[in-house]
Amino acid sequence: MRILVTGGAGFIGANLCRTLTTRPEVDSITVLDDLSSGNVDNLADVGVDFVTGSILDRELLAELMAGVTHVIHLAARPSVPRSLIDPIASHTANATGTLHVLEACRDTKPHVILASSSSVYGDCPEPYKHEDLPTRPLSPYGVSKLATEAYALAYAESFGLPVLPFRFFNVYGPMQAADHAYAAVIPAFVSAALHGRPLPIYGDGNQARDFTYVGSVTHVLADAAVRRVTSRKPVNLAFGTRVSLLRLKDVLETILDRPIETDFLPPRTGDIRESQASSRLLLGLFPAVRPVPLEEGLRLTVTWLEKAMNTNLRNESGPGEGA
Repeated sequence: MRILVTGGAGFIGANLCRTLTTRPEVDSITVLDDLSSGNVDNLADVGVDFVTGSILDRELLAELMAGVTHVIHLAARPSVPRSLIDPIASHTANATGTLHVLEACRDTKPHVILASSSSVYGDCPEPYKHEDLPTRPLSPYGVSKLATEAYALAYAESFGLPVLPFRFFNVYGPMQAADHAYAAVIPAFVSAALHGRPLPIYGDGNQARDFTYVGSVTHVLADAAVRRVTSRKPVNLAFGTRVSLLRLKDVLETILDRPIETDFLPPRTGDIRESQASSRLLLGLFPAVRPVPLEEGLRLTVTWLEKAMNTNLRNESGPGEGA
């Protein structure tokens, strides 16, 4: 197996590359990333061929596709709030960029796995978001991810491309960026708690999410690649958990063994009240998968961020006297 991972220097991509290197079926891994949100340091000591570049560069994509048997397409412009500020940039990276990737795959037909998002469901009142529900995205980001999966399925039907689109639900874990304006909820919570700041909660805190540890996600992605799993519809990559932000705060307090203050802020435009996946289709395709429980995944995330913070402090302080 010769695998091209787009966006492989990002949070999920870098974790995936580590998982892929443990699979004996994988012969080589090439990462394409423009480093707009990823970091090449995430791939330190990982055996990959790294290429700095954009999925909007069609010549580069065509060059990299030679000999590739699998493409795992994770490159995207993330974040609902970012898409509200610049919808065209989100569309260009997510929709047009995906179209370029699929076109590059059209002739050689590698197995293609793509990342979509639970945001395509919008604020659907159904308690479990299953793949047969109508899609009603509330943000330009959600629309761009809906286009991502729709293009993939259209290329499967039109050109015989073997594809597997996944809808990710609130993935979290090590290497996820924390201290920026568009940080996801778990890294934002963990970073605030470790720095002694109140947790920022937009709304009343009762909004619920289906949090998925990144190790569970990368295990499924790697297995899907090895077994060349395909689907004629998008597949939720989450396990049907429902955790409110207030409950998440309670779990974090248990892990840190101390109370944590909160800062309640106005609700954000485009945010979804309830997000909980039906995992029926996922478990039908991957019956052996077992998700990492929230408390275990959160402990691993806290441990990683504490270590990263300590490393940054040492680097900022520089060598001591006599060093």
